[in-house]
Amino acid sequence: MTTKEYESYYVPAQSHWPIVGAVALFLIAIGAGSYVSGMATGETTFGAVTLWAGIGVIVYMMFGWFNNVITESMAGKYSHQMDNSFKQGMSWFIFSEVMFFAAFFGALFYARMYAVPWLGGDGNNLATNEILWPEFVAEWPLIKTPDGTETTAMGWYGLPLINTLILLASSVTAHFAHVSLEQEKRGQLKFWLGFTVLLGVIFLFLQVEEYMHAYSDEMRLYLTSGIYGNTFYLLTGFHGMHVTLGTIMLIVMFIRIWKGHFTKDNHFAFQAASWYWHFVDVVWVLLFVFVYIL
Repeated sequence: MTTKEYESYYVPAQSHWPIVGAVALFLIAIGAGSYVSGMATGETTFGAVTLWAGIGVIVYMMFGWFNNVITESMAGKYSHQMDNSFKQGMSWFIFSEVMFFAAFFGALFYARMYAVPWLGGDGNNLATNEILWPEFVAEWPLIKTPDGTETTAMGWYGLPLINTLILLASSVTAHFAHVSLEQEKRGQLKFWLGFTVLLGVIFLFLQVEEYMHAYSDEMRLYLTSGIYGNTFYLLTGFHGMHVTLGTIMLIVMFIRIWKGHFTKDNHFAFQAASWYWHFVDVVWVLLFVFVYIL
């Protein structure tokens, strides 16, 4: 009678990092909500402090949790079955992010295709004007607000187009880095991955520049600028948050590569970060088309 050998499956000890992450997300939600609510009255201190506290805690959680996983991986505790579990987990995580953005795109489509035409009625919108505001015009984007302020819609050219080209280029450089890792070309791997991180940082810097331009007296496109301002900042802002997360992940991968981690046969952490980065790029292309161009 032969004894069948089974591959070991490492089960880590209980961790405090999920609780830390939950607290961080709670602080971010409370801080963001309080900040936006306080913009009307000018009382944004509590919201801003809470929001930044949540961001700090979640960054702390990410690096701490990454450190635990890296330590376990380098100790040889992970098996092929564990790698499959990581792949399934990352796949479901990206799927949840797809649903997250689908909800915001759905809100955008509903406002454009249903809500605004419905408010316009049959073209005689006198009743609608009495209910909303006299200057209401049922067309997208809604650049006139109830207080009489007229904003300017963000065009697709300029910074948005440059950022699109930057993210598309970063997806190509991330692919080159992955190929270099599979071919065990460490020098090219460091170059292409470092270039990808640099492009991610440039994208975030230019998005800040775009927001500063939007909030200028020239455009007056604010978060409070009606449904157009809401959907614009929610979609681009949450995408920027995901680009930040992806950039942090790539920076961690870059540090690990300099420390000699990963081989052509064992590099799922790098692969997972690459998956996430490509996902962020695809979302931006859709966002660029439906928010900026159409």
